[in-house]
Amino acid sequence: MTRNVSIQPLQTEAFKAYGVVLNLGDSATRVINAGTSQRLDLPGPFALYTEGGQPVLAVFRARAQAPAGPWHMLERHRLGSQSFVPLAGARCVALVALGSNNPDLSTLAAFAAFAVEGNQGITLHPGTWHHPLLARDDGDFLVIERAGDVIDCDVVQLETPVYLREG
Repeated sequence: MTRNVSIQPLQTEAFKAYGVVLNLGDSATRVINAGTSQRLDLPGPFALYTEGGQPVLAVFRARAQAPAGPWHMLERHRLGSQSFVPLAGARCVALVALGSNNPDLSTLAAFAAFAVEGNQGITLHPGTWHHPLLARDDGDFLVIERAGDVIDCDVVQLETPVYLREG
């Protein structure tokens, strides 16, 4: 037995239960640095300090994967949010689910994140179940997440593999 999930476009309203969409091209900017730069402040909230955590800024160098799957696991970070911002137009698919102790597979959803021009990012709410980065292109992703002495990564193996299909 398998579970099939359609990949949908990344849209703010559809994604809000799982996290926040970072629209890099649609947000208002302001002029800074004597007019030589435009500043774009992305929406929070960011949860990075729980139980002594600290923000970590990292670059994930991802290899392209065919999004179809099968995918056999999900993970979550209960104590902190996790943000992914594409660098140089990298694209990915976000496979996400809600749930407390285990993923609620009835809430499983897949979003074509950073599609068109690589001008979207996401911040996952703390506790959102998700598959590790599923990059559609080889590329780099700027990641902002919580690090600390208390390990914050729960992993579950799915009894039924998940397959993703376009639209």
